[in-house]
Amino acid sequence: MLSRTADHLFWMSRYTERAENTARMLDVNYHTSLLPQSTAVAQVGWKGLLSISELSQAYESKYGAVNARDVMDFMVRDEKNSSSIISCLKNARENARAVRGTLTTEVWETQNQTYLEIFRMLRNGEFERDPGQFFEWVKFRSHLSRGVTVGTMLQDEALHFMRLGTFLERADNTARLVDVKFHAVQSDFYGAASEKDQEYDFYHWSAILRSVSAFEIYRRVYRNVIKPERVAELLILRADMPRSLAASLQEVVNNLKLVTDDTTCDTVRRAGKLSADLRYARIDEILATGLHAYLTQFLDRVNELGACISRDFLVPATS
Repeated sequence: MLSRTADHLFWMSRYTERAENTARMLDVNYHTSLLPQSTAVAQVGWKGLLSISELSQAYESKYGAVNARDVMDFMVRDEKNSSSIISCLKNARENARAVRGTLTTEVWETQNQTYLEIFRMLRNGEFERDPGQFFEWVKFRSHLSRGVTVGTMLQDEALHFMRLGTFLERADNTARLVDVKFHAVQSDFYGAASEKDQEYDFYHWSAILRSVSAFEIYRRVYRNVIKPERVAELLILRADMPRSLAASLQEVVNNLKLVTDDTTCDTVRRAGKLSADLRYARIDEILATGLHAYLTQFLDRVNELGACISRDFLVPATS
């Protein structure tokens, strides 16, 4: 496959996944902000969301003070923000259009319709009327895109590069989410929640779980009260949790193996080592060194892996 084609397919899927992840975080923050709480506590949540996406500086230069309305506007409809939902869906559609002949009609029409529909919804004020419903729509369109892709695309290199983009983006986002949300309790978190940390307790930890559709899974796996260390274990090490780091990296490895050759074996080795480290890690060992330190190192390694994939398979610095 031409590297330019692989590049467009990879980034089409990354942008679609990024739009969904942004919608998930905004949705949880929006509903959490409706609970009784002080302005300072609410502001921590919105600042954390900007921090996850590394957009704090860009936001402050445009809006100044952090508040719910401006953060949502910045993260949903601001086309100058490359990580906003509208920008992600626009970029996903542009990448899809560039490789229209490689996609099935169903995949292209799904991407194109999503792009056209979100502009209509924003123009008609549907986002302002019901933000929660709007975020559900964005998540649904991402689910639809993945389902149509797996259900209609030939299982060849094109599909494998699309899946690579999806799961690399998911691993990066889940790691950022866990890192920022745990860091919000004002500690590096070594596994023992202080009384101050416990103040966040149910609503804080359940919000993290809901942002990755893991609340019901947590109840099924652990069957008791929500504990921070078990939230961390579920989202980092459980390979049977679809949005965990372990599950995402295993998918990256599986798809890399299907497109690699002798010249790109080092990239597969990197991915395999990172996946193996997750598979054989224990949460108590991770917490012993500090969760923030562990996740910072993980994000560095994921970024290095993404750079290696770009170098070996894609068109460098085009998306």
